[in-house]
Amino acid sequence: MNNSEAQEEILKLSEEINKHNHLYYVENKSIISDYDFDLLLKKLQDLEIQFPEFAFDYSPTKRVGGDITKKFETVVHRFPMLSLSNTYSEEEIIEWENRLKKLAEGEIEYVCELKYDGVAIGIRYKNGFLLRAVTRGDGNQGEDVTINVKTIKTIPLSLKGNFPADFEIRGEIFMPLESFQKLNAEREESDEPLFANPRNTASGTLKMKDSKIVADRSLDCYLYGVYGNDSIIEGHFESVEKAGEWGFKVPLVKNRFIEKVTSIDGIMNYIHFWDKERNNLPFEIDGVVIKVNNYSQQKSLGFTSKSPRWAIAYKFKTERVETKLESITFQVGRTGAITPVANLLTVQLGGTSVKRASLHNSDQIEKLNLHEGDFVYVEKGGEIIPKIVGVNTEKRNQSSPIVKFIENCPECNTALVRKEGEVQHYCPNELFCPPQMKGKIEHFIGRKAMNIDGLGAETVDLLYAKGLVKTIADLYELTFHQLVELERIADKSANNIISGIEVSKTVPFERVLFALGIRFVGETVAKKLAKHFKTIENIKVASIEELINVDEIGDKIAISVQNYFSNNESRLLIEKLISAGLQFEIKEKEGATNKLDGKSFVVSGVFNSFSRDEIKEVIENNGGKNVSSISSKTDYVIAGENMGPAKLKKASSLGITILTEDEFIQLFN
Repeated sequence: MNNSEAQEEILKLSEEINKHNHLYYVENKSIISDYDFDLLLKKLQDLEIQFPEFAFDYSPTKRVGGDITKKFETVVHRFPMLSLSNTYSEEEIIEWENRLKKLAEGEIEYVCELKYDGVAIGIRYKNGFLLRAVTRGDGNQGEDVTINVKTIKTIPLSLKGNFPADFEIRGEIFMPLESFQKLNAEREESDEPLFANPRNTASGTLKMKDSKIVADRSLDCYLYGVYGNDSIIEGHFESVEKAGEWGFKVPLVKNRFIEKVTSIDGIMNYIHFWDKERNNLPFEIDGVVIKVNNYSQQKSLGFTSKSPRWAIAYKFKTERVETKLESITFQVGRTGAITPVANLLTVQLGGTSVKRASLHNSDQIEKLNLHEGDFVYVEKGGEIIPKIVGVNTEKRNQSSPIVKFIENCPECNTALVRKEGEVQHYCPNELFCPPQMKGKIEHFIGRKAMNIDGLGAETVDLLYAKGLVKTIADLYELTFHQLVELERIADKSANNIISGIEVSKTVPFERVLFALGIRFVGETVAKKLAKHFKTIENIKVASIEELINVDEIGDKIAISVQNYFSNNESRLLIEKLISAGLQFEIKEKEGATNKLDGKSFVVSGVFNSFSRDEIKEVIENNGGKNVSSISSKTDYVIAGENMGPAKLKKASSLGITILTEDEFIQLFN
């Protein structure tokens, strides 16, 4: 292939891949299989490597990220990104609308939109290609985050149709609730502190220096404000419609994300509708925005020193309650992480009783300036995690002492450490701190790890207290006679425990690796490491570079894995487990195929012939992928009895194939 042919082929492939990306991520349509799409992308990547001079900045291969930036350049906005005035009062909305009718000439049309709870972004396009993406910053200047914005699949790198030669489009980048919950589930698996809410997580993600991590976090974006020097469109609503034709993901009329009205009644109907329906959205909003539609009227109404007169935001009230802080306790996790927990006088919030709230770390306590016995304001952060958001200082007893973060472990009295760049304090006494040791054992015996029948947290406490089990390896030296001599353990229970321990020796390598409790190595990471390296011996001697080459493994995980295996105690522990007969290498499973390669499944409900875990195992053994929630990327839903109607409705609305248990079995016949 000569240079001219290569350039033409790269351009052709780029256009085709961009078309499929838009159909899939913006219009929820797919006219090509994942396999065929990956082949197109691979072909383009290979050509760009062979002919780097023709690799465009807007190439769809840039979506996966991978570039590292040291800092983000500060950029002055061509058009200032002013914030809107906002209110929580419907009366003030009525007053605002009455003022506009006196100031503006002619009839006024209003556009009502959702107020997305994310990060404001301005993206400049020149000659149809994404040139630069800048955060709001202080309104006059922001940070250039182009490298990260290019990884967001709903933001087009190149446009189609009759677009202006040079313009800016603005909108909001956010993290869908599904992505947020998945990210927190992975962090919980790895014993990392959970993120508080999707908005802050989206903001932090957009400022990350490694664009590959940004790409993996599945940010999304709605774009809705077109700015340029020579617009021929008369109104905001019409410009949003046009932007949709150019390839942007814009709010749609059919789902009421945007609506044009002509009266205060229309505005109020929109506000009331979304105040009730907002909890059913797959992302968070914190209100609605009302704008005058006509650009000429906007221009005549003008601006105050801080915001446009022609727009206002109505913010929904976040449910907040006041209650008394009764005490703070400090919990020790299995990795030694210290988490402060606020114990509250029980109060009702969002339909549930709340008596505890996480304070996350010492920085949060210091920021709140908490005193013992304070009356505090509690909200549900991101509608998920109860959090303390403030203190009623007027009710404070002025003699009450300030809350101080502890300096020593509450369990073993070891001095705490705080590593550079981390927000949490840790107890470094891994081998002799009781909650860490018991936490590691409880993690090891868990359902997703070794799944040892007959053992639970209470039994672990008892075994630890009697000195029979101090490490996970000690489990494999337990005898029937030792167990029956303990209180609350009869012959049958002792036999179940011994039998469960014996059966655990057949648990596959990837679950054993997860069960070890290596920091940052969750269930998914363990599977990828096991599949890549095949044996524990290969992982032991792997370099940082070799570890990072594994899919989804970054510096932090690689360093943690290497630190674990460089520790003599860890090596001795694994030697004992190998001697006990545990599986430390991948075994090819009988009957394994690639029939389901590239297909993703959601398994839900109760089944007759198999358990859910057995069905999931069949899927993985045949090359398929199990996912936790239904999305447009799901290929099949396997529906058992008592599957939730909401899940069925969502699967049907997305056009996903729903299989019964028998229909799933027929896939293999």
